[in-house]
Amino acid sequence: MTQTHTSHYERTDGRAIELTFAEPENVVRGGLVVLHEVGGITDGVRLLISSLAAEGWLAAAPHIDDTPTPDSVLAATDIALAWLVERGVQADLLGVVGFDLGGTAALLVAANRKLGAAVSVGGHRVAEKPGLVDIARELVSPWLGLYGDAGDELGAAEVEKLREAAAEARVATNVVRYPGANHRFDADPQAAVEAWQRTLSWFDAHLR
Repeated sequence: MTQTHTSHYERTDGRAIELTFAEPENVVRGGLVVLHEVGGITDGVRLLISSLAAEGWLAAAPHIDDTPTPDSVLAATDIALAWLVERGVQADLLGVVGFDLGGTAALLVAANRKLGAAVSVGGHRVAEKPGLVDIARELVSPWLGLYGDAGDELGAAEVEKLREAAAEARVATNVVRYPGANHRFDADPQAAVEAWQRTLSWFDAHLR
């Protein structure tokens, strides 16, 4: 398993953040910002970072508060993207992936930053305006949404509204629902494997 590391990263303009990252052992295919779940950098987040690195992606997770604002999510993502660029990743090979709370964060980033690709695995509702459906209409990065019907906070009806809204965007989008999976995909191992393969395929298709 590829090891993860945590370091303090500070830009010349004074912006700084803690990053947990993993580097591929061989050729770097591109760079991915990983937006974590509630609870911060958990063992599950480290496993995801390591797994992405094993697939050839330089993966970095900025440490974000459990109650982030849209501005703080975008600011943290921008710093992580800058870190990836400093390590030689080209702009068209940058993407973002998030799950649980990070799934909503990834959708927000995909509507506000032009990246090569974005993936949301599960997500939380947004209390303030604009809501998730309105955000999805503004997507500027190719976006894949993966949602489990069993226990996902959004619910099947809201996910279908997300699908319809995302289809109005001028970028490639896809939304997939898994009837037996929850928002963490640990209730249905088969769905988890398929969701992982869909995630890798999305990045393969758009970051090239």
